Amino acid sequence: MARITKRLVDALRPKKAGPSDLDVTRARYAGRASKKDVVAWDDELRGFGIRFKPTGAGAYIIQYRNAEGRSKRLTLGSVAELTAEEARKLARSKLSGVAQGGDPVEEKRAARTAPTVAEICDWYLEKAEGGELLGRRRRPIAPKTLALDRSRIETHVRPLLGDRKVESVSLADIERFQADVVAGKTAKPRKGRGGITTGGAGVAGRTVGMLHTIFEQATRLHLISHNPAKGVRKVSTDNKVERRLSLGEIALLGRAIRQADEESPVALAAIRLMLLTGFRRMEVLTLERGWIDPEAACVRFPTTKSGAQLRAIGQPALKLLLSQPGGQNENLYVFPAEVGDGHFVGVVRILQRLCLAAKLKEVTPHVLRHTFASVAGDMGFSELTIAGLLGHTGRGVTQRYVHLDKALLLAADKVAEEIELALDTAAERRSTRPSAKGGRHVEFA
Repeated sequence: MARITKRLVDALRPKKAGPSDLDVTRARYAGRASKKDVVAWDDELRGFGIRFKPTGAGAYIIQYRNAEGRSKRLTLGSVAELTAEEARKLARSKLSGVAQGGDPVEEKRAARTAPTVAEICDWYLEKAEGGELLGRRRRPIAPKTLALDRSRIETHVRPLLGDRKVESVSLADIERFQADVVAGKTAKPRKGRGGITTGGAGVAGRTVGMLHTIFEQATRLHLISHNPAKGVRKVSTDNKVERRLSLGEIALLGRAIRQADEESPVALAAIRLMLLTGFRRMEVLTLERGWIDPEAACVRFPTTKSGAQLRAIGQPALKLLLSQPGGQNENLYVFPAEVGDGHFVGVVRILQRLCLAAKLKEVTPHVLRHTFASVAGDMGFSELTIAGLLGHTGRGVTQRYVHLDKALLLAADKVAEEIELALDTAAERRSTRPSAKGGRHVEFA
């Protein structure tokens, strides 16, 4: 056969039936004419050809044998979409890939059936909830972490990337996604609390970090060929000033607590414990009585954000815990709910009211935790000691405190005593005292 050109394509294209073709048309319907495809092969590029259907539809094709010796045929595109020369270039590229061990037919099938971002996220949630995927420190992913992941997937990932095939997503797409979240493109009304979720750098960075983890799990198990989020530059939040309470502000909060006659005593005690220990909000609210070890002056958490831990507490915090009443029907939680057998849940709202009365701004449970760490830093304790008090999992931190040593217990006592003194002293007497001794900033989560 000759070289495939536009002239050959036009010559091979079946002609439309005219009045003189009536007998031929009738013969075809009667089954007396051939209905076979017309195929012509290029005599310069082996395996490159053109095929016409009896209907007149034509397409460029390649024929090859894969690495296993099986004959395969791939359609490159219709004659209406490609010129003969464009088809030749594409055929040469595909056949070159075959010579290197590729299989264009299989690659096309894989691309068609490749999972989308939403499908990989659904797979991750299903497997992680079933305990089949392990997170940090080779432990099952915590339910609280999965709840946050599900929220980020539904709020940000599914609307912006969900329909995309993972294999088609690039690093630039991930960084564009991050910028869209920062800009608030996934903002939506909050349920029951008013206002809207507006995204922001922190949310965007955490969501991209979650996507990196999900893709890495899928890559490790060969569900996808690569992690498109690998190497992503997460948006910086370094310009955010980390809020902490000065000793004078702690005194103002303490006075507000003492004067809050109409607030729940359970909530007031929980807020006080956050300051005295640096515990996370949910570590305090879900704290069970059986986890408290008065002899060792610690709390034995069976699970935390970082796994099971021993956490040293100072004597002021221990006295506060042991002074809490048993609650209705001896509720197992130290800070029981006002109704039912669960734990207390309204502490953020009450903290906001206390801070309004004390004229303190931008105070959250996280700020109380940071305040504890900052006071410890002001008192000269090392970052390793502070990390042990906070329950960090950095290498050499939690492992070193499997058994609480005297130095860590001493630190817990001293920091709690300093904060208790500020809480229980009139604000006017503390306001002139410096809030920092050296002012070392401590990073923590």
